[in-house]
Amino acid sequence: MPRGSAVLVCGGGIVGLAVGGRLADEGYDVLILEKEGDFGLHASGRNSGVLHAGIYYAPDSLKARFAIEGNRRMREFVKERGIPINESGKVIVARDEDEDRRLEELYERARKNGAEVHLIDGKELKEIEPNARTFERAIFSPNTAVVNPKDVIKALVETLKSKRNVRLMTGVRCLKRYAKGKVLTTEGVFEYGVLVNAAGLHADTLARSYGVGKDYLILPFKGTYKELRPSHLVRGNVYPVPHPKTPFLGVHFTRSPEGRVFVGPTAFPVLSREAYSGLGVGRETHKILWRLGNVFLRNRGFREAVFSEIWKYSGSRFYARCSEMVEGIGKGDIIPSDRVGIRAQLVDVRRWSLVMDFVVLGGERSVHILNAVSPAFTSAFPFADYVVNGFITGLE
Repeated sequence: MPRGSAVLVCGGGIVGLAVGGRLADEGYDVLILEKEGDFGLHASGRNSGVLHAGIYYAPDSLKARFAIEGNRRMREFVKERGIPINESGKVIVARDEDEDRRLEELYERARKNGAEVHLIDGKELKEIEPNARTFERAIFSPNTAVVNPKDVIKALVETLKSKRNVRLMTGVRCLKRYAKGKVLTTEGVFEYGVLVNAAGLHADTLARSYGVGKDYLILPFKGTYKELRPSHLVRGNVYPVPHPKTPFLGVHFTRSPEGRVFVGPTAFPVLSREAYSGLGVGRETHKILWRLGNVFLRNRGFREAVFSEIWKYSGSRFYARCSEMVEGIGKGDIIPSDRVGIRAQLVDVRRWSLVMDFVVLGGERSVHILNAVSPAFTSAFPFADYVVNGFITGLE
């Protein structure tokens, strides 16, 4: 695609903004449309702010390719702009012999990905996280860090506003393909040379109007957090060994740059795409129930994961699980928090399975980012490189 051509980006989350910035640097004229009144009000601004370090992902996956470089580049970005960051690292702890075995498998996977990780004993763990508990061993990831995602979004928007070939518009939602080179929005029809669908929770709907991604649907999962007080019990991040059958990392402790320690998130399906309170019954509830029912009935691994995880979210069991990971927590030390987010989890309807990796598909003068879940925030800059180099520069 010739430089100077117009690219329209639908979605002002972290990935859409990063793609827009990379396109501008390559000489394209860029228009970014965000449906809300400001940028990053959904997953990008509501996530934990953890900069992951390449531990969990299959060695041949896009997540593994992008996480380590993304971690490095995001840390450089925030430091150059004076954004606060907690660089205390992360420990992953085990409860029993089975989790200790899975811990070693996770360690070997991380090493294959090129991540800097250390398999440590209980004594070394106490030096890093004095109150963390583990069965025998733990993983230490020194490069895991935490930022406030809203600070990053704000800085990225300011960077884009300084570029002459970038325009940003809020309050405009991309609805569907209108005609060749045209998209219908809530503010009328916009023309483009190439459209980039970075619409997050609504990406599958927009993609289908282009005849793209017919084998995929989004299933929204809500993540809610609690807060640990006193916060001094955790220095950095304390994570459990994740369940091998789901893309979720389990309930964990995260210390923000401001010194607050959040506990969570939970991970359970909800009945609308933006159900930040309650289950969110809405126009699409019947469709989402149908998707969830198919995944639950046809995917044994998902059923096993649900039954093993769901109990953790009741009050007493949530507290018990937290106490297994960090000692010194009293029953009144875990309090409610207003932090909540929705994960736009992609489902492959051919197998009725949760998609574990990033998914980007090309269409007619369009690119569709369908699965930009964790660690997409960490990976935003190399992810943007991948989208621009692999799907846009070759289009005519």
